[in-house]
Amino acid sequence: MFDDLDYSQPYASARSPVMGNNMVACSQPLAAQAGLDMLRRGGNAVDAAIAAAMVLTVVEPTGCGIGSDAFAIVWDGNNLQGLNASGRAPQAWTPEHFEGQSEMPQRGWGAVTVPGAVSAWVELSKRYGKLPFATLAEPAIGYARDGYQVTPIIAELWKRGSQLLKSQPGFAECFMPNGKAPLAGEKIQLKDHARTLELIAQTKGETFYRGELAEAIIAHANANGSVMSLDDLATHTVDWIETLSVPYAGAMVHELPPNGQGIATLAGLTMLEALGVGEHPVDSLATVHPVLEAMKLALADLDEHVADSEHMRVASEHLLDTAYLMERAGLVTDQAANPGHGSPKAGGTVYLSAADESGMMVSFIQSNYMGFGSGVVVPGTGISLQNRGAGFSLDPQHVNVVAPRKRPFHTIIPGFVMNTDGTPLMSFGLMGGPMQAQGHLQMMMRILRYKQNPQAAADAPRWRIESGLKVAVERAFDPQVVEALRAKGHDIDVEEPSGVFAFGGAQIIQRTAHGYVGGTDPRKDGLVAAY
Repeated sequence: MFDDLDYSQPYASARSPVMGNNMVACSQPLAAQAGLDMLRRGGNAVDAAIAAAMVLTVVEPTGCGIGSDAFAIVWDGNNLQGLNASGRAPQAWTPEHFEGQSEMPQRGWGAVTVPGAVSAWVELSKRYGKLPFATLAEPAIGYARDGYQVTPIIAELWKRGSQLLKSQPGFAECFMPNGKAPLAGEKIQLKDHARTLELIAQTKGETFYRGELAEAIIAHANANGSVMSLDDLATHTVDWIETLSVPYAGAMVHELPPNGQGIATLAGLTMLEALGVGEHPVDSLATVHPVLEAMKLALADLDEHVADSEHMRVASEHLLDTAYLMERAGLVTDQAANPGHGSPKAGGTVYLSAADESGMMVSFIQSNYMGFGSGVVVPGTGISLQNRGAGFSLDPQHVNVVAPRKRPFHTIIPGFVMNTDGTPLMSFGLMGGPMQAQGHLQMMMRILRYKQNPQAAADAPRWRIESGLKVAVERAFDPQVVEALRAKGHDIDVEEPSGVFAFGGAQIIQRTAHGYVGGTDPRKDGLVAAY
């Protein structure tokens, strides 16, 4: 077990790591406290995670909604289990359905796949929960019915989203009371959300997939030209799955298998080990350059090979083959490169973490994608729908090409770390679209290899690989390192820290011999709540 954390605070942040025996780390304080309340009422970490997730659909609708998708990794005290609750394409989504289009729609009903978040809440509760499902929904229903004050970062994202999506069906009616987005500190009520969450609580989600809410969703879909059907909703299923893992810095880092991008984190970490990264200071040129190059190689393979696991042509274990990744790491030189993919031999999101004193730990993520997602809101329900269909390709030769009942490539990934003795070490995640696999790698390097505490790892300046030689870094990056990277051929953009989506938002809970220590991202409005 890692108990040699460095508790210094080398980066600009007013936050200290939080300690406790029960803990919820969340991107919005009311959601974190709702989760903690479930723990105080006798619930476990899964109950806490579900309650917090429900509250987030109300208090952070810019990142998730009742119509989101979700994934989770759960340590139940004995076993580590993954949950894929992402939805599939409607049965009528054949390539011919999109004939004449050069790329998948990003907004509107044409981008909406079957939403899976509700099924994730229900399935997690059924399998692991201690409290009644209806109890878990009480905080979310209360905030939706009685109102809450909008936090500053969410208010800014709400404003941006409203400017883009006000013409989407149902959006303005739900999210623009009095014709505008709410200001920071303004109280807002979402009474349609409250009624919908009450129905979901009463029926344990049944109404969402086969009842009153399902009928409302499909009526709205059909009225706006969507081919999604009642059968598409009714046949939605979740999958309990085994995680993928690789050894790194004396621990085992776990991610879910595709259709998500976590495999790129694991490939990148394996290449860091092959390259011997860790001998130089974490923020130095000698560390940052090879890490960037390794991550580029991992992302190139991700873009080429990853899709719904049932449709992949190259198995995940082949993409993570150590010999193959050592070969890929051998391509890293002293200069920036624009790598292509390899050919291994055959052979807008919210993230939260919860842990309780019994040892149960949960890594949970749910998202609408691109902020408010599709922008579509089912009238009278508050159900804002994701736009995960935008993750498909329309290239008929690509492994991720759209097809009926196929899951799209997903950006959202929960992460987990185990000790080599089989005990749990950390649940972690980072929202932010294509930033997520890159962010996971940066945080794991900082915490596992360099022993930074979770808050320091969340505070640290981040980089983001764009395409080709282009890399974005935060303003807090050492200017001398930035210039040295440019000298190596990297095309560096220095970005202001105001871009919430740009560099992600992390939540981390790490287990020690004495309890838990948590960190929350200063780029978000979040909170680590503990007792």
